[in-house]
Amino acid sequence: MPIDRLDAKLLNLIQTNNRRGSEELGELVGLSSTAVQRRLKKLRADGVIEGDVSIVVPKTIGRPVSMFVLVTLERERADIVDRFKQSIRQTPEVMNGYYVTGDADFLLIVTAESMEDYEQFTRKFFYENPDIKGFKTMVIMDRVKVGFFVPIDAERFK
Repeated sequence: MPIDRLDAKLLNLIQTNNRRGSEELGELVGLSSTAVQRRLKKLRADGVIEGDVSIVVPKTIGRPVSMFVLVTLERERADIVDRFKQSIRQTPEVMNGYYVTGDADFLLIVTAESMEDYEQFTRKFFYENPDIKGFKTMVIMDRVKVGFFVPIDAERFK
């Protein structure tokens, strides 16, 4: 779906603050409130906007430990990859999952209540899965930058 300069400006604005009302957004980009609502509805329907979320700080809700986990599958067959993708989607401890190139097949971001909790997770999620050859864990020491902001140069669009 082609987007124009006004769509790009709207996308930049809602990525930084999704709680702005259509009236405020309209003032910032030079559109009526109704036009903003119409554009946002279309951007959502067309899949440009994937979701509207609030970013929660894990430690404030009792999950202070986060890890990057590199996962290598036994074989890279379509059925095995698809099965593992589905298990990622169904596992709430996995905050993000990426199918990647390089030394590993997947990169996961996992959250836990403690290292003991993470150990229990690894036993259930990794060791009990015969499709997994191995995994490597890197504990996140500090969340320096977190978000989903995609930079959009509005001037590139007509």
